[in-house]
Amino acid sequence: MNKHLFTLIGLFFIQACTQLHEHLPIKQQNVTSEFGAVSTAHPLATAAAIQILESGGNAADAAIAAAYTLAVVEPSMSGLGGRLQCIIRTSDGTIAGIDATTQAPAEYDPLSATQAREGYPVIGIPGVVRGLKKLREDYGSLALSTLIEPAIKHAENGFNLLELESKRHAFAIDAIRNYSGTKQKFLHGDTTYLENELFIQKDLANTLRIISEKGEDDFYQGSIAEKIIADLKANGSTISATSLKNYRAEASKIVSTKYRDTEVHSLYMPSYGAITLEILELLNRTDLSVIDEAEWAKWIYMTQKRSYEDRKAQKSDSMANVILSKAYLDTVFTNLKYSFNKPSSDTLSLDGHTTHLSVIDKNGMMVSLTQSLGPNMGSKVVTPTLGFLYASTLGGYLGEMQPNERASSHISPTLVIRGGEPYIALGAAGGSRIVPAIVQVLSRVIDRGMTIEEALAAGRVYADDTVMLYEDHEDVLWSADTWSKLRESGINLEKVEGSGRFGRVHLVMYHEGVFKAGADPDWEGSADSPEN
Repeated sequence: MNKHLFTLIGLFFIQACTQLHEHLPIKQQNVTSEFGAVSTAHPLATAAAIQILESGGNAADAAIAAAYTLAVVEPSMSGLGGRLQCIIRTSDGTIAGIDATTQAPAEYDPLSATQAREGYPVIGIPGVVRGLKKLREDYGSLALSTLIEPAIKHAENGFNLLELESKRHAFAIDAIRNYSGTKQKFLHGDTTYLENELFIQKDLANTLRIISEKGEDDFYQGSIAEKIIADLKANGSTISATSLKNYRAEASKIVSTKYRDTEVHSLYMPSYGAITLEILELLNRTDLSVIDEAEWAKWIYMTQKRSYEDRKAQKSDSMANVILSKAYLDTVFTNLKYSFNKPSSDTLSLDGHTTHLSVIDKNGMMVSLTQSLGPNMGSKVVTPTLGFLYASTLGGYLGEMQPNERASSHISPTLVIRGGEPYIALGAAGGSRIVPAIVQVLSRVIDRGMTIEEALAAGRVYADDTVMLYEDHEDVLWSADTWSKLRESGINLEKVEGSGRFGRVHLVMYHEGVFKAGADPDWEGSADSPEN
């Protein structure tokens, strides 16, 4: 073999390694930096956000790039056809939120609605694209084409599927086969793509390119909208061109409280931030820093169980003031002991299919953003030639909805401020486990003095009906003493094996002049920081 052939082989090997590195960046779950930090549910989304920060973009820009990238690399969890909730702290300290959840169309008739959990009739009006537009226009600094470029690249050229994403596709294969557009996107031959296989999405790349060139509104009233409506109307959806065009991302109502020496801010309905803060308010009435792990878990159990009884009370903006009022919370706290073994109304599944990202830039802007399709692969429907899944909104998944009603969920992006400075931005995926996951990570950092690495890795509990579910897998250690003490207190315990079952939290922090980021070790996400 001559030296020229050796040279060609060497060049090919270098190019292949370069491409592999581009598709699969090095995964790290905890970082420290002087210039900001990012944590998302996928290494490619984290890399996209870092690229934007290093190019001079702010945290809002980075969050948009990561969100669009997640729509490509985690298509079973979120996407252009889904919903979004976001909370922002600007560099001058202003707190604001964006509600871009899915919505029932004006034409929707709940009396004749299907109770199915998938298919065209369960599709609501998507919110993600207009939500990201509002985030860009209100808080961003870079052009849309720059922010969406990483997502287009990964859709056009493909990326190597991570293990859990490939498993979610395989789990839904029977439903995938029912819809022509979904089969085109997710099947090759008669099977789904396997872990590490190259997953190319030409249709989605084209849709993203149209958004990049024509603007986000094309999704709602342009060439993309025309394809959406033609497909949906032909297959039993009630969404009209007018309802799609009229959809708006709205400013969210911010709910806030004091927790120890911090200020905590989250979003009211259709997010469950008020319930997150209610739990924190109840925990605030006792000292969690001096008790053992069993007693701490008991307080988490009691406060979550009781606060979840107030989820259905969130009917109006005024109810946020009631739920978080001192008089109401004092009464609730006094009666917490009576909440043991009292059935709750929680009937949601253990697994929620959602994604979260958190970003902080060197100027102190923080963004906490959650996107979702609802269940795994949402409605299971992809419009042919468009390449994205629609969320499950109507029908049997979220219960009865009214015309123009926006979908509510346990999504709870949260910001924490300490001494007037940014401190923590976090949120989670995991359905009804989102809220207690956020609370437990915050309490372990603020009350228990853990690092964010320790807090993210520590075991979690969840109050489910008459039992306390507790996390148990290889990397989570509980002492036998903890569980014997809890059983003695009258709490029924049930072990849940397997990782990622108690919420997946991604957070960033600014503490003592240093930026930090942590990705939940139970998931496939990553943390990173810019170099300038």
